[in-house]
Amino acid sequence: MDNRRVLSALCYFSVLFAPFLLPLIVYFISPDTLVKHHAKRSFLSHLIPVALGVIGFIVLMVSSVTMYSTMDYSIAPTATSSFDFMSAGIPILFMLLYGILSIAVLIWNIVQGIKVIQEV
Repeated sequence: MDNRRVLSALCYFSVLFAPFLLPLIVYFISPDTLVKHHAKRSFLSHLIPVALGVIGFIVLMVSSVTMYSTMDYSIAPTATSSFDFMSAGIPILFMLLYGILSIAVLIWNIVQGIKVIQEV
């Protein structure tokens, strides 16, 4: 097994132990274009859950402000007068989407790492 296949596969497998660090280091250090290609692909795939997490955080903050503004404290200090789906349902759906996408990215990286190792 040659070193460039091992290094390329490690970039994909690094989703388990060093998601951003290893592909970034390999991309800037390796002179081989094939290794750089796999390092860039793995780095971009590691960025997908992070980008979705940032978007999810923004959605959660907006929905919490919306939920807070729809509460009516005139009835009782802890009672709410309405339940808004946008305020409570969207963050839950987004967390579900985030979990599914994170598992899909993990599986995709492992499959790609195995494919790189098995290349002839």
